[in-house]
Amino acid sequence: MTSFEMVITVAIVVAGTLLTRFAAFLIFPPGKKAPDFVQYLGKALPAAVMGMLVVYTFKDTVVLTYPYGFPELIALLVTVGLHIWKRNMFMSIGAGTVAYMILVQAIFNVTR
Repeated sequence: MTSFEMVITVAIVVAGTLLTRFAAFLIFPPGKKAPDFVQYLGKALPAAVMGMLVVYTFKDTVVLTYPYGFPELIALLVTVGLHIWKRNMFMSIGAGTVAYMILVQAIFNVTR
């Protein structure tokens, strides 16, 4: 890919991103009530996306060979426990990620 093609590709991606970000404000201007279906999606999709990310995270976990999924399970418990305790998504996800990295790198010595 040439430099010109890369610039064009980035410009198209930027334009597409901006268009999708601003489209919501054009379709649903301030002061106008959004349709019930859109409000339902606003309430239902965050939980659905988080569920999908959890499934994606654990899809390649092998529980029949060492380390038997223990790093993933411990990191999940750290994440869920911190979230229930502190109700801070950023802290709980960050701590769970750090816990997982420490477990697979230093404690279980997992090589994939």
